[in-house]
Amino acid sequence: MVGTSKYQGVILAAGHGSRMGPFGKMFPKPIVPICNKPLLAYQMEYMCQLGIEDVLIVIGHLGYRISQILGDGSQFGVKIRYVEQEQRLGIAHAVGQLEPYVKRPFMLFLGDIFFELPDLLDMVNEMEQHGASAVLAVKEETDPEAVKRNFAVIQREDGSVRRVIEKPRHLPNMLKGCGLYLFDLPIFDAIRRTPRTAMRDEYELTDSIQILIDYDYPVRVSPVVEWDINVTFIGDLIRCSMHVLAKTGKRSMVGARCRLAEGVELLDTVLGDDVTVARPVRLERCVVLSGVDLCGEESYSDCVITREGVLRAFQEA
Repeated sequence: MVGTSKYQGVILAAGHGSRMGPFGKMFPKPIVPICNKPLLAYQMEYMCQLGIEDVLIVIGHLGYRISQILGDGSQFGVKIRYVEQEQRLGIAHAVGQLEPYVKRPFMLFLGDIFFELPDLLDMVNEMEQHGASAVLAVKEETDPEAVKRNFAVIQREDGSVRRVIEKPRHLPNMLKGCGLYLFDLPIFDAIRRTPRTAMRDEYELTDSIQILIDYDYPVRVSPVVEWDINVTFIGDLIRCSMHVLAKTGKRSMVGARCRLAEGVELLDTVLGDDVTVARPVRLERCVVLSGVDLCGEESYSDCVITREGVLRAFQEA
């Protein structure tokens, strides 16, 4: 177990959920419910496995909703401090704003990504055994598009990182950087040297990592990511929920105080708390949020059902 005084936790949760349609206007992506638990709760549970208790969460869009749901963090075994990002100038900019609050090496999660991490301790071991200034969580991909949406990592023969390439058009390999990092404090010096990009006019964290490398700070990788998905669309929320549900070996999950009519069929479906299904309908691959009263006679599939309406995955295109 890693001592609580050695590492801090950081989660970037200031992004907008613009591509989730009306859902994104109600819920910041970092607290979307995945099997009735906020996405960030999974990330904080991983931090707790390493003994991390001090967690900084950068908030912006609908940040008050995040603090309402997560509170002071005690229910998740951590102590949360919230820092508001007033300008959206990229990931490196967001991390740079935290320098006054970060006093020791820190683990950084991007708050809109769901991770499955069987052995997160390997990142810590990699940093400590090699004296690394940064360790990048990576995954060997089979889908080239997944690498193109994230960043590629090129290693030297000794396993250290030689180059990182943000959203590469031409792939050097299939090793994908996954939005999970372990940094030592020199990353802040690199961020101060990071220019805005011409393409997006933002400060890219991969540019900061490359500056670390170019200044001969050791950067390593750790293949800790077994499964990950950036929760961008309604369908991503459904896929995450189905993935977690399958891991439990169950076909459905029903929250507290739900009332279901006789004959209701739940197949690969999650119901939140206080859900009423008044008629014997079939729900397949659905996520029903807490407090929904479902009175219609039709059956539902591949959708998220809120009190405001039904959001179907196929409408994303």
